[in-house]
Amino acid sequence: MPRMLTGTGRVTVFPLLHLWPDIYGAVAYTTTGHFGVEAVVGYVPVPEVPDIHLMDAAARHTAHTTEWVLCTGWSSRVVPKPGTLDLRDTEWALEVDGSSKPEKVVYGHQQLHVGRMTLKDPEIMPRVRGLLEARMGDLATV
Repeated sequence: MPRMLTGTGRVTVFPLLHLWPDIYGAVAYTTTGHFGVEAVVGYVPVPEVPDIHLMDAAARHTAHTTEWVLCTGWSSRVVPKPGTLDLRDTEWALEVDGSSKPEKVVYGHQQLHVGRMTLKDPEIMPRVRGLLEARMGDLATV
């Protein structure tokens, strides 16, 4: 049985270019732990879109994969892309694919957890789909 993390709080959902040149996935960033020292970054599963394995995506950019994922999640909140969802008091669950520690504290984070994120409110998923459809058009054609 996979390890699960759960929480309620601010969740930022943003599009991430996943497969060049035009396949995006939805990624969610939140924090947990005392003062948010643990970052939680997960892909939000949308049936028509391939899953995003965040550490693999990071490895295509840099050898410092933990830091890349932390930067991507944190910056999505600080400098949101058009259409980014900023959800307050949202219940979430992460099926953990992996956890790692950066070489030093990055954006206030001492730990990173990545995996598949589920947002409990069923009214959020149509908004997530809309976020991707704004970039890719009808998801049925992906």
